[in-house]
Amino acid sequence: MANTNKNSKVAVIMGSDSDFSVLKDCIKLLKQFNVEVEVMVCSAHRTPDKAAEFAKNAESEGFGVIIAAAGKAAHLPGVLAAYTPLPVIGVPIKSSTMDGLDSLLSIVQMPSGIPVATVAIDGAENAALLAVQILSTANDELRTKMKEYKKNLAKKVEDKNAALQEKLKEI
Repeated sequence: MANTNKNSKVAVIMGSDSDFSVLKDCIKLLKQFNVEVEVMVCSAHRTPDKAAEFAKNAESEGFGVIIAAAGKAAHLPGVLAAYTPLPVIGVPIKSSTMDGLDSLLSIVQMPSGIPVATVAIDGAENAALLAVQILSTANDELRTKMKEYKKNLAKKVEDKNAALQEKLKEI
């Protein structure tokens, strides 16, 4: 496995600043893994030229993965994916209209040749973890951190099971 910092940044792009509350933990998690992250608001519909320009230049600007979050029509992840060879992870944002189902379907139903990896509605933390896993294919340090993260997840489950077993003794 290679160790390289080239294309090791993650872009977190949101269609609206109202999406920040969903993406905040995603950004924190990326920073916990010491992944450089850049965040911006960019609309597929209101600033399409900016979206296209960002996606076209993302690779040369050192990005390795793009996380794109949007609600309702949720075209942002697909538009970015159309203009970049980089992996794009779509985060459907829960909206008032259909509780995010509209966003999920818009992101996941991409045409052949323009893939967007899609996480659950408001699943921004999993988007961060997927981005780390993608970057870790070329970064031993990130791979080690991901293994440790997963060990900690397993330990938390075992701790909860142990606590449950103690409660069951009281019944």
